[in-house]
Amino acid sequence: MKCSECAVDMATFTYRAYDANGGNADGQIETLSLEIAKKQLQDKQLMVVEITEDGVVSGSIQLLTRRRVSAKEIEYLTGELSLLLNSGVTIDRGLGIIRRNSTSAPQAKLVANLHDAIRRGESLSDAMATEEIFNPLYINLVKLGEASGTLPRVFARLSEDIKFQSELKSKITQALIYPAVIFSVCILCVVFVFNYIVPQMSGLFEGMPEIPFYTAALLELSDWMIKYQWFLLLGIIAIIAAIVSATKNPVGRAYLDSIITRLPVLDKLFILIERIRFNTAIAMMLESGILINRCLEMALGSVKNQKLRQGLTAAKERVKKGDTLTAALRTSPLYNDFAISLIEVGEESGALGPVFSEISGRSRREFESWVDRMTSLLEPLLILVMGGIVGGVVVVMLLSIVSVNEVGF
Repeated sequence: MKCSECAVDMATFTYRAYDANGGNADGQIETLSLEIAKKQLQDKQLMVVEITEDGVVSGSIQLLTRRRVSAKEIEYLTGELSLLLNSGVTIDRGLGIIRRNSTSAPQAKLVANLHDAIRRGESLSDAMATEEIFNPLYINLVKLGEASGTLPRVFARLSEDIKFQSELKSKITQALIYPAVIFSVCILCVVFVFNYIVPQMSGLFEGMPEIPFYTAALLELSDWMIKYQWFLLLGIIAIIAAIVSATKNPVGRAYLDSIITRLPVLDKLFILIERIRFNTAIAMMLESGILINRCLEMALGSVKNQKLRQGLTAAKERVKKGDTLTAALRTSPLYNDFAISLIEVGEESGALGPVFSEISGRSRREFESWVDRMTSLLEPLLILVMGGIVGGVVVVMLLSIVSVNEVGF
């Protein structure tokens, strides 16, 4: 066999990367495959941001990763900047340190963009404004910190707030996981019984002149389930898809939000979450020296529920026209009488920042207590419901078998 017949085609890959010092290390590499190219670049201690095969249409072989920077990575970046700036490190050097220690390509690219912008003489807030991952509140607080020379304090507060938002999301997820698991197990048990157990029992009742009404109902329900269960599944999927679609449409979102605020028990949970977000945002801005009118306008972006946001927008307009903050917020579901009294005292004393911080802290503790109570209540309740449904079916099956034995006897 000729050597030329043994030859293996090599591919050329163009890559963008950063070296261990954070410098650009773009270039080309010739290897057998994309995976080998990645491995060789990693062995050279390079953080690869993008790699594509030459001669291939863009998109057919994608970057090392196309995912966005995650919320956890923003939390990490903010926390590291807070630590470094409060230790006396300059923003340029701080970003350089984080850049060298970035562990993911999206984060490395983000930090590199910010670092390069700082080196070009741009402000950090302007650099962040070009990145979609940072919200307006974050950018404005950084801008204010730059202007007032309090950037270390701003990042410390931002780090604390982002960490809390992450914990809040985690608590909500944990509170929903257990009920979802119990409900799913219950549904699977019922489907199994009606699809496999009950149909096998139906042969026991053949030839009987009369069967108990509960047995007839069980058999009919099983037949109905077998015939229409796929339609039920498709219907559930369609409902979920409709809800997801509605959340992306302003009109649909407003309608869903109005329903959420009227749900028994759960309405308090959603209002608490929005109260925490809104008051935390206002407290941060007031303590950073932003005027109340601007605070209200910027904090509206932290409120997800459109109905509540509309009420707060109306309150903001009233404050602009000269009304007191207390009078403007009195009609908002976010504030009870005690909170309104605190705001009134804060307005009179000129210490609104600590007041909103206190309302936020109280709301956090109330939320945690509410989640603990509801979780403790849901566990036995869901077990009872599951036991009642599955146990009820089992009891009917046993009674049906007993009735067959009595007839046979």
